[in-house]
Amino acid sequence: MLTGDDDAVVKSVAEALGIDIYFSKVLPENKDQKIQNLQKEGKKVAMVGDGVNDAPALARADVGIAIGSGTDVAIESAGIVLVENDPRDILRIINISKATYRKMVQNLIWATGYNVIALPLAAGVLTPVGILLPPAIGALIMSLSTVIVAVNAQMLKRVQREL
Repeated sequence: MLTGDDDAVVKSVAEALGIDIYFSKVLPENKDQKIQNLQKEGKKVAMVGDGVNDAPALARADVGIAIGSGTDVAIESAGIVLVENDPRDILRIINISKATYRKMVQNLIWATGYNVIALPLAAGVLTPVGILLPPAIGALIMSLSTVIVAVNAQMLKRVQREL
């Protein structure tokens, strides 16, 4: 957490949120440099801001999140805009991102499995040992594969309802 607020306030908020690394009394012109230093240490940085002074830091951060009611410069500098101005949406963004990544991996595994198993069988690779998948069945499995991937992706709606 990086803010211009007082030490005691920042420490209290950081402890309540379970944040281990925090910086207080950071002047607006130094936020960008602090983020750059954290990135040089190999850390991934998300920055939330709403003002003109936050724009350079929002642009530099790995993930820039602007408060929707903030300045146009902050909104333009960020990759994500919180339209409802609710900071709890940051946690929702993280959870939806993780769920989306899991779905992508699941869909890649399913598609790879299909391509590694069904396509060679339909092409007749195992015909010499008496195993042949008729092309019509291969096409049916391919269509089923597409449906499974689409249905799996639709399961993300469940994640959004749970949040």
